[in-house]
Amino acid sequence: MKNTNWNDPNFQGFGRQPRPKKERKAVGTPLGRTLLNIAVTLVFAAVYFYIVLPPISLKSEDFYVFVLLVCAVYGGCAILTSGFQGAGAKGYFTFLKKQCTVPLIAAAALIATALVGAVIGWQLFRAGDYRDLLTVTDGDFAAEVEEISYDQIPMLDANSATKLGNRKLGELADMVSQFEVADDYTQINYQGRPVRVTPLRYGDIIKWLNNRADGLPAYLLIDMVTQNVEVIRLDEGIHYTTAEHFSRNLYRHLRFHYPTYMFDEPAFEIDENGDPWWVCPRVSHTIGLFGGRDIIGAVLVNAVTGESAYYKTGDVPNWVDHVYTAELIMQQYDYHGAYVNGFINSLFGQRDVTVTTEGYNYIAIGDDVYMYTGVTSVVSDESNIGFILSNQRTKETRFYLVAGAKEYSAMDSAQGQVQQMKYTATFPLLLNISDQPTYFMALKDAAELVKMYAMVNVSQYQIVATGDTVAQCEANYRRILAEKGLVSADDADLPLTGQNEVSGVLADIRSAVVDGNTLYYLHLTGDEHYYVISAAQQPEVVIYNTGDRVTIRFADGDATKMDLPAQSGILIGNPPYGQRMLEQQSAQRLYAALGRHLKYADGWKKFIITSEPEFEHYFGRRADKKRKLYNGMIKCDYYIYTDNSRKNQKRDDKK
Repeated sequence: MKNTNWNDPNFQGFGRQPRPKKERKAVGTPLGRTLLNIAVTLVFAAVYFYIVLPPISLKSEDFYVFVLLVCAVYGGCAILTSGFQGAGAKGYFTFLKKQCTVPLIAAAALIATALVGAVIGWQLFRAGDYRDLLTVTDGDFAAEVEEISYDQIPMLDANSATKLGNRKLGELADMVSQFEVADDYTQINYQGRPVRVTPLRYGDIIKWLNNRADGLPAYLLIDMVTQNVEVIRLDEGIHYTTAEHFSRNLYRHLRFHYPTYMFDEPAFEIDENGDPWWVCPRVSHTIGLFGGRDIIGAVLVNAVTGESAYYKTGDVPNWVDHVYTAELIMQQYDYHGAYVNGFINSLFGQRDVTVTTEGYNYIAIGDDVYMYTGVTSVVSDESNIGFILSNQRTKETRFYLVAGAKEYSAMDSAQGQVQQMKYTATFPLLLNISDQPTYFMALKDAAELVKMYAMVNVSQYQIVATGDTVAQCEANYRRILAEKGLVSADDADLPLTGQNEVSGVLADIRSAVVDGNTLYYLHLTGDEHYYVISAAQQPEVVIYNTGDRVTIRFADGDATKMDLPAQSGILIGNPPYGQRMLEQQSAQRLYAALGRHLKYADGWKKFIITSEPEFEHYFGRRADKKRKLYNGMIKCDYYIYTDNSRKNQKRDDKK
């Protein structure tokens, strides 16, 4: 038996001996290896850039990731092609120093730049700069926020708009099988109306292949007041969207044309002509390399042609509504509220420190869209100390000191009024009702259908009014305000919902058939008015004669704020003529207000008598028919509007 020397340094134990490590050979010549490494790295960089689309900017974290990955790929290729024989981390590092000097220096320099840029942007050192990202001025709510008529209050939230949009597309047989509705639903002001717009998208990749040549044929426009949904068909389809592929994908289109720009999420909008655009805010970090996120401009991309133009924030066209996102403004206000007295105070003491509340909504003021959100103290409670309104195009921000309930507390109050119905409230809008800051919200059932409306006083959230219509809700709310002594009866401008009546002897009675409807015009002795009655509604009017004593009951109220409860009907008006100069000017303003109120009252026939020769101009619509008549000695015209289609409305708008 052979003796084993256990102390022999060459002893390797019993059993199979390990195979000697196969020596790896380098690939080609040193120059060839370098060129191969570069080629593989460039291919990787091109593919990564095409897919991920990082901006070429030192202020973008994505750029650092991109460069470091490129350096890592080059180093990995160098190791594989050189026949590397080293071992352990030390061996790899030594190799990299010799063979990958340039990528290693680039990576080290980039990491050092990122660290220094991050440190100099720390809030600890730059609290004042963060506070000044947003300029906030104090405002007077009652003086600066105008009251709006109930017929201009947007009643749809994003969820309800989505359901209406999907339902509308389902009605279109030529589209529903190929396209879907995108989830954008941007809220904008369009021709003085609050609307939501969203493009279509392809159903799947196969449907994209079948339809990409023609593009997306339409977009949806949802009137947030009337809840009317329109499919706006385009002469030429939309070719550039976030749902496209390859070069027509909006993100890729932007990156190839603006490789150094950083962008926020694009917003789909339409201009005043109804042409579709993408508004793409340009982002910059204004504090250090990565701090102080702000918007410095916007690229507008024509969704049909792909043509684009860059605008600085002060030069963005007025029809654009969304340049600054609500989330960005809220973040900047939180900086403003946190660092109002410095960084240390934001952590200890927290004197005058404020934050925004959880949610936000949009308000149309003039031609712009404003973001609204509440402001509360840093200490968690159920009360707001005020709220801010911020212009989404200019970032002009006003703070209004109005103590009151948080939005979700107001929602609970509204739901409590109809708790037996189990309705849920939408996130509220902020309105000015009789100079009172007021939360307005819709109440929806389990199917996301709007059933009622509610108004809650911001300062006193126990003041709650509901109604089946917006007009009814507003009337109830104003009445409660008057009862609580917050406004006078006159200031409340209460609409008279009850019936008025007048009795007298018929001095004159006339009739006319208008589009198949027989209308009777009653004139009482000693009364300057004519009362118009439809025979379809009051059949007994056909047996009336002059000299008969009658009683006429009617509802009195503001014609520019009246609720039209039905989908169709007949409206007959005999507004004040305004024979004197000042009275005439007042009458002309009334005609214009009435025209705006009735502009989209589809299905309603309108018959209006007036002596104003330019009535059509002020009303904003040419009559379908016009007849001459006299009211005593006053020469009048009888304006008849029977065609209420949106097509004809647009025709009149162009005229």
